Amino acid sequence: MLPNLWCRVKVVVGSGTVLLSHELGGSGLPDLGAVDEVAGLALLAGRLGGRIILTDVSPAMRSLLELAGLRVEVEREAKGGEEPCGVEEVQEELHPGDLAS
Repeated sequence: MLPNLWCRVKVVVGSGTVLLSHELGGSGLPDLGAVDEVAGLALLAGRLGGRIILTDVSPAMRSLLELAGLRVEVEREAKGGEEPCGVEEVQEELHPGDLAS
């Protein structure tokens, strides 16, 4: 068990087959190394035609992922008999005219 769990990452392909489950955490707050690890798993999943799903995301990890602009699917915990659902955080698409000269 990790001293501070930052998030759990699942690499999912096809119709929901989990290829890999990984816990990220450490003794302090998450840093850009943790974001890099999530990005690497997202790249791997994409190459395999899949995606990553994060669960148990700490507020600090969520903030870093948002700051880095990393698109991830976050599965929220079910509350009071609700079914769990996935929420995809998306980054707006950048168009050439959007950049300041």
